[in-house]
Amino acid sequence: MPFINETVKTYDNAGKISLFWLGTKPTLIVVDPEMMKEVLSYKLGHIEKSPRNPQAKVLTMGLSTMEGEKWVKQRKVVSTPFHQEKLKRMAPAFLASCIELIERWKKSVSPKGSCELDVWPDIQNFTADVISRTAFGSKFDEGKRIFELQREQIILFVEAGQSVYLPGFRFLPTKKNKRRIYLDKEIKENLNDLIQRKLSAMRTGEWGADDLLGMLLQYCNQSPFQDDVSNLKNKRMTIDEVIEECKLFYLAGQETSSTLLTWSMILLAMHPSWQEKAREEVLLICGRRMPSSEDLTHFKIVSI
Repeated sequence: MPFINETVKTYDNAGKISLFWLGTKPTLIVVDPEMMKEVLSYKLGHIEKSPRNPQAKVLTMGLSTMEGEKWVKQRKVVSTPFHQEKLKRMAPAFLASCIELIERWKKSVSPKGSCELDVWPDIQNFTADVISRTAFGSKFDEGKRIFELQREQIILFVEAGQSVYLPGFRFLPTKKNKRRIYLDKEIKENLNDLIQRKLSAMRTGEWGADDLLGMLLQYCNQSPFQDDVSNLKNKRMTIDEVIEECKLFYLAGQETSSTLLTWSMILLAMHPSWQEKAREEVLLICGRRMPSSEDLTHFKIVSI
């Protein structure tokens, strides 16, 4: 972005901070890594988020939109499933999705021993499957409808973001506005159905609280495990809040992870020597067996 690039070069403060006005809003550009780290890891809720296009409200009203004390409280609840020990329990789900993908690719190989395929759609489906298994205890087929609706929702949001927003425009009954409302309603209904089935299964003991949704529902005002959660009064969530957080995990987790994996594969293909080093490290630590969560801590080159 030439304007921002020129602003940084002209008005920076020792190469760290520069400021420009976006209409009536002052905007800080931070290019110092340590200061970026401080801003992004700040956990007290004092740093405000940048203003959002009101059309974004249909995407999610979860943690990503909150500020201040409410953000601090919600963050403590939502970050609970991401403690290292709880993530380790999800390793079998990661492996199951990964094995299915590899087996599907093996079947694509011709008798000559090679084939060409576009990995991007497969990686997208793979990350969607992983999120569905680890977050909601279901396979991709069950979450597929939600992913499809959210993809269309993102396209409509990007279109809106590329034009000047007029106050109140989102309330006009235009074709695209009505479509946005319909998509939001469908996504919420699908997630609510999944949540109600999960709550019912948790009450009967058929389903534990070992996935993301189960952990969130422990803090829900309809949870069958309310007595097991300490200080619940300060952490209680409504079903609507759980739905918004589910929307956020679907939205933020799938596209970012699939982009990262695809780009990693491209870089490994561009640098075969590192590809070989990574492969040798995996074979050295795991042999021919599938890696476990404990193995992950020993990987050095793969971690890089």
